[in-house]
Amino acid sequence: MSSYVILFLVIIMTSVLIVEDESTILMGLKYCLEQEGFQCFTAEDGYHALQIIEAEDISLVLLDLNLPDMSGFQVMEKIRNIQDIPIIFLTANLEEVSIVKGLDMGADDYITKPFKTRELISRMKAVLRRNKKNMGNVIHLGKVCIDLNSAKVMKDGHDVMLTALEYKILLTLVMNPDMVFTREKILADIWDVNEAYVNDNTLTVYIKRIREKIEDDANHPKIILTVRGIGYKVGDVF
Repeated sequence: MSSYVILFLVIIMTSVLIVEDESTILMGLKYCLEQEGFQCFTAEDGYHALQIIEAEDISLVLLDLNLPDMSGFQVMEKIRNIQDIPIIFLTANLEEVSIVKGLDMGADDYITKPFKTRELISRMKAVLRRNKKNMGNVIHLGKVCIDLNSAKVMKDGHDVMLTALEYKILLTLVMNPDMVFTREKILADIWDVNEAYVNDNTLTVYIKRIREKIEDDANHPKIILTVRGIGYKVGDVF
């Protein structure tokens, strides 16, 4: 079965709540995550964090342990009483007892300050991949959204006009985000649904056209990556 037939096995990343009382760290994290395509909400205390949880559709919480009005442990307990959202603790406390307590209470991960942004993003995406509630019929790739029900592609809220074959090539790649596709595999997957003959050179042209429509910079793609000497894969842009 071709990979694009599997309609519901898709990881969705929509929004992140950052709960951090140090404004410099808060704004720095918000900026870095937004550059990666995340939608960010922010709170500097537990009270406002809980208000956001009740009002918004949050997919992941980055939660500082030390807040002015209540501890991160208390905030997590209250969040989990509202809904089951993956939580990563941000902590400057290296004491093993605090880390163990957080994990025992149900935290999905923790990261100690100071940390590298790339490491945090990698850990966030790992948590989201493990969380079964982030499965559905819409794919988010940074600024690009693919609605599998309507077969529509949007970027920054605007329709992206892909041909039927461009859409099938894109879907073949994104339905298996951890897989490197050889050019032969892509051609084999689209062959049985397309009457026109598509050869290797034509595939190169189609990949170029897709990049021009969905990438911020088609010459430096982040969504469809070339794996030299092998083929193509989807970048880590969930």
